[in-house]
Amino acid sequence: MRLVNASGCLDALTAPDVARALDAFVTKTVTPFSREGNAPVRIAETDVGMLNSIGLANPGRNRFIAETLPRLRTLGLPLWVSVGGFSADEYAETCAQLDDVTIELNLSCPNVEEAADTAAEIVVACRAATPLPLYAKLSPANSDIPTTARAVEAAGADGLSLVNTIRGAALDERTLEPRLGTWSGGLSGPALKPIALAAVLACRRVTDLPIVGMGGVMTGRDALEFLAAGAHDVALGTTLFRDPDSPARIRAELDAEVAALGLRDVDEARDIAHDGGLAHMRFTPVRVGD
Repeated sequence: MRLVNASGCLDALTAPDVARALDAFVTKTVTPFSREGNAPVRIAETDVGMLNSIGLANPGRNRFIAETLPRLRTLGLPLWVSVGGFSADEYAETCAQLDDVTIELNLSCPNVEEAADTAAEIVVACRAATPLPLYAKLSPANSDIPTTARAVEAAGADGLSLVNTIRGAALDERTLEPRLGTWSGGLSGPALKPIALAAVLACRRVTDLPIVGMGGVMTGRDALEFLAAGAHDVALGTTLFRDPDSPARIRAELDAEVAALGLRDVDEARDIAHDGGLAHMRFTPVRVGD
């Protein structure tokens, strides 16, 4: 299992020690041209997680490749570049200019207008443009996410990132006005976890593509559940804002959870939810310290 960050949830150049505690770093989404993003307020905390309406703010493809990417390479980490756009051609043009990275295709940002092309059409265009690994990041708002997962697999995706944020809103306690400048935004954090787990479970039933599970991973137990649901890797998002030391903490908690269940290692936890749960295992779970 690799532990990575969710795109946009960590600035590796500002917090390099936090980034190096991960197994790979995922960049903010890069679009062909620079974007200032949405009007403030862009972030709002809620009782069940965090709302954001950043709007894919980024310096644009050319500056990212010329300036940001070389600096990120000095971290000594495997890099994933999140690629966005407003047409299949825009995605493909960016992919064609990248090398020695894994590409995560952001097909599901709730804070900007989506590309008119389907997820599969975007993957087809990007597959033709690059031999690099392609992960398709899908939306939890998709009413039939397993069908989309099969479609992007057939189109040439090498993996899935599940899931992006889901649209939510919050009102100011005093004025009852929307707390975000765009009224609504992407909800992340604990409230997203059951939705994300359902997506991982559903997609794992229809594809053997590797899955990066994300959405409300705050503890080692959360990470364990994503593995049990079928994820190969786990991404941290909101927790990185609250606890910069969360990568090391979650690894330790995950090891403790695995030991408490009597499993040999984290790999043995993968897909347990699809195999009848722990009840099918021929051992009695134990508590750490017994």
